[in-house]
Amino acid sequence: MFESLSDKLQSVFDKLSSKGKLTEADVNTAMREVRLALLEADVNYKVVKDFVEKVKARAIGAEVMQSLTPAQTVVKIVHEELIELLGKPAPLNTSSQPPIVIMLVGLQGAGKTTMAAKLALRLRKSGQRPLLVAADIYRPAAIKQLEVLGKQIDVPVHSEGTNVPASTIAKNAVKVAREKAYNIVLIDTAGRLQIDETLMQELEQIRMVARPADILLVVDAMTGQEAVNVAEGFNARVPLTGLIMTKIDGDARGGAALSVRQVTGVPIKFLGTGEKIADLEPFEPDRLAGRILGMGDVLTLIERAQDSISEADAMAMEQRLSEGNFDFEDFLDQLKQIKRLGPITDLMGMIPGMNKLTKGIDPQLAQDSLKKTEAIINSMTVAERRNPDLLNASRRRRIASGSGMEVQDVNQLVKQFREMQKMMKQMGIMGMGRSKKKKKDRGRPNRPPGLPGNAGPGNLPSNWMDMFKGGN
Repeated sequence: MFESLSDKLQSVFDKLSSKGKLTEADVNTAMREVRLALLEADVNYKVVKDFVEKVKARAIGAEVMQSLTPAQTVVKIVHEELIELLGKPAPLNTSSQPPIVIMLVGLQGAGKTTMAAKLALRLRKSGQRPLLVAADIYRPAAIKQLEVLGKQIDVPVHSEGTNVPASTIAKNAVKVAREKAYNIVLIDTAGRLQIDETLMQELEQIRMVARPADILLVVDAMTGQEAVNVAEGFNARVPLTGLIMTKIDGDARGGAALSVRQVTGVPIKFLGTGEKIADLEPFEPDRLAGRILGMGDVLTLIERAQDSISEADAMAMEQRLSEGNFDFEDFLDQLKQIKRLGPITDLMGMIPGMNKLTKGIDPQLAQDSLKKTEAIINSMTVAERRNPDLLNASRRRRIASGSGMEVQDVNQLVKQFREMQKMMKQMGIMGMGRSKKKKKDRGRPNRPPGLPGNAGPGNLPSNWMDMFKGGN
């Protein structure tokens, strides 16, 4: 979502970095381009005006003019002001007496039902006992959808059909949660316009009987500035405690996320990052600001790795690397782990310095390329995967035929694998001393698969990125 804005801001900072010393005119020109970039990204014009004035006031001061690295200091100022604009992290309110009630509201089609299940899964993984409540009495399909999702994630769903008032369903659900020791109740309400008086009164009734600790507005990030108007409309009737922005993996302009906190005063609590039930991230302003400015987001990448890769798998791979072993079976395991983490271009964008290397790479082609690579490796025998030296010409022809590829595709993959194997052996040699120590770092977060602790463009094989540019 923020790719276009990120590209434009980085272009501004690249121009500044080419100057050894900044003048007031240089800063004014840069701030004019920043203003245009933000407006084109659909950020509220009042927010843009205040933001640019704050940055400009600091950038023209002694903080920048007397700095030995003025361009980097300007980037630091913009980063700090972006974090200030986005607000502080706002976790769920779980301090009240259980059962804690969380109420999801929003327009029809914003993704409330799916979001209720995503939240329930996240809470269950953190050790909570959530109960989902189907309170959308106007859409039988929504009730069925929530029941199906609940079964998928192993979370119970309380539903009473479409003939019982939504407020009664909510009241009964809280009673059930108290009796059966569910400590969090997630109420999925019907979608409605903020100008629909009857349905807004229904929300007020649910709020009175359920007494939610959190009322979260689910907004579609692709609606742009209308998301701000929706938030203001709902907040006037039921006091919102937070927002969840969905579809931030889309290609819409991301200005709403930068505007909504400043305009409404309501914090963003979560971001829906994809269609899968696990695609939900807590809103971290400093991380999002880093992504927008091309600084990467290694912490989120590590958290994804922790969620997707078991500690046992990570330790087993580290052991093999420390021994200097890396074969096609390890490579296949790495590919599967990368696929679980998300689109490759998104992952690369989270690594500092790597975002520019992904320019020109089609995300779909990159994913297709991973599938082709996986198909080739799956066409090898176990012996061939464990000992790539066996791959003579006739074996390569058989593998190409079995995977539906050309022999040159197999040759290209083998060549790329050789380079990666060399890199992994070097990593193993460097890590041997550490692995023989007391292993004080056993409690550290899992490194993302295939990426050393100091991952960056400098220590990757020269043709590594070619794997994701439409070839293998």
